[in-house]
Amino acid sequence: MSEEKYQKVAQSIVKAGRLPFPINNTLLEILRILIDEDELDFIIKTYKRKFSLTLAEIKKRSGMEEEQILHKVESLAKKGVIFNQPNRQGIMVYRLLPLIMVGSFEYTFMKTLKFSDDEKEIAELFKKLFDEVKEVVHSKYDAILPVFKSFPPIDRTIAILDKNVAGNEIEISLNMEIDPPEEEILLTQNVIDLINKFEKIAVGHCFCRHYKDLLSEPCKQTNIRENCLTFGKSANYINEQGFGRIISREEALKILKDSEDAGLVHKAFHVHEDITKDETSICNCCFDCCATFEFWREGVLPMMNSTNNLAEINKEICIGCETCIEKCPINSISLIDGDKAEVNKDICLGCGVCAHFCPEGAINLLEGRRTLFIEPPGLNS
Repeated sequence: MSEEKYQKVAQSIVKAGRLPFPINNTLLEILRILIDEDELDFIIKTYKRKFSLTLAEIKKRSGMEEEQILHKVESLAKKGVIFNQPNRQGIMVYRLLPLIMVGSFEYTFMKTLKFSDDEKEIAELFKKLFDEVKEVVHSKYDAILPVFKSFPPIDRTIAILDKNVAGNEIEISLNMEIDPPEEEILLTQNVIDLINKFEKIAVGHCFCRHYKDLLSEPCKQTNIRENCLTFGKSANYINEQGFGRIISREEALKILKDSEDAGLVHKAFHVHEDITKDETSICNCCFDCCATFEFWREGVLPMMNSTNNLAEINKEICIGCETCIEKCPINSISLIDGDKAEVNKDICLGCGVCAHFCPEGAINLLEGRRTLFIEPPGLNS
C-alpha cells in the first residue's frame, strides 16, 4: 500500500517542478528517505493540482485539524519538502516544493554536513536519478526540446563589475546591437545594490559543492562552501529550518567578493522564475560542480539564462595569454589565429569573470539584456 502512495506523492512532486523525472525506483527510494509513511496521506489529499495552499485550503482538502496540519507541515519543511512562509498579504502559504530548482535537493545539501552514511547514500541516489533523467532526455530530446524552449530562463547572470585583478575599472558600454524591450523593466545589475535591497539575508552552503563532496568529487575551482545567499522569505525559511543562518550585509558583501576572487559566477534566482519579480537568492557558481552547468554539459537541460552583459575583447590590447579561456565557465572564448582571444557571442553568459581576471584589461562588457537558450554541446552530433 505504501508503495502506491509513494508513487502518488512522487507524481505530485514531479508536477511541482519542470524537470521530467521518471517515477522509478530511484526516485521512490529518495522519497522514502525524505518522507515518512505517516506523511504520505497528508500530501496525497492536500496537493493534487494546486501546490501553494493556505491553512484554510489545507483544512478543507485534508479534513485534518489545524494542530495536525501544522505538525505535518513543520516536519516536511525541515526536510525541504514544503516551503512555509507568508505571502505579501501576510497570509501563511504552504507550498509543495519540487525535487530540484529549488527544492529537496538544494535544501538537503545546503545545511552543514556530517558526512554520515545516510548523507552519502542520498547523494548517490540523486546521482543515479540524474543519470536516469539524462537517459530519458537523450532518448526523447527532439520531442522534449520544444517544451524546454517554452520555459522562461532558469536563472539570471549578474556580472562582476568590481575592479579587475590589475586594479582597473571594467569598462561598461551600451550594446548597440541589442534592441531594448518596449517596456524596460529595471533589474538590479550590481550585486552590491542587490545586497542593499534586502533587509534580511541568510547564507547556506553551496548545495552543489556539498553534493559533490559527498560523492568524493571535491570542487576543482574553490574551497569555498558557505556562499549561497538567500533573501527575504527564503532567508527566513532556511534560517528557521536550519539550512543556513542570518548574516549582515557586510558579511554578505565579503562572501561575494571572495567568490569573485575565486572566479565564481553570480547567478540570481527570482520568485516563480520571473525576472521581473524580486530575487530570492544568489548562487556563486563554479564551472565543475554547478548543477545548471553540469546538466547543460551532460545534455540533461539546455542553458536557459537571462543576462544583461556580453564580453567584448579589445584586439589591440589582447596579448593572447589565454587567461580568459581558462576562466570562462562554458568555453565561450577561443584563440583566433593563435594570438587573439575571441568571444562566441551566442553563448557568452556575460558573467564578467573573463574581464575580472584579464591581466591586460583587454575585456569590457557590453550592456543589453539578452535571453540565452543554448542546446547541450554535442548532444545531436
